[in-house]
Amino acid sequence: MNHDAMYQQLTEFWNSNMPFNQLLGLEITRFNAQKSEVRFVWHDKLIGNPMQKILHGGVTASALDLAGGTVAAANIIEQLTDVSPETIQQSLSKISTIDLRTDFLRPGRGEEFIVTAHIIRSGSKVAVARMEMHNELGEHIAFGTGTYMVG
Repeated sequence: MNHDAMYQQLTEFWNSNMPFNQLLGLEITRFNAQKSEVRFVWHDKLIGNPMQKILHGGVTASALDLAGGTVAAANIIEQLTDVSPETIQQSLSKISTIDLRTDFLRPGRGEEFIVTAHIIRSGSKVAVARMEMHNELGEHIAFGTGTYMVG
């Protein structure tokens, strides 16, 4: 199986089997070793400040973390010499967030939110990703840095 087909299978699996992300409406729209993308649409259930009707900061942080984690996962896969379903499952079972920094630049307003991530460093034990969140107008809402255990 080539990497693109594998990434597509993982995208479908994660989008269907991660209840917390489904609750928030987070959807992985693409990922590979260079970049990942997560999208979600506005719902009133995501309000963190009812007076201003803006996103809850935890939703923003969760979306950043998902994007960072998926690009870190892709970098794990790229380093595998045996790309079988078993080795992928075994390798990805180790991934976890070590540290997540979220910088909020402006209130989370919009109809759709797009989160992208790319790898800053990918080693055998730790990967570091840089993430950004924009709304559908291109307004920069937040950015973050995630450190992930990968081995």
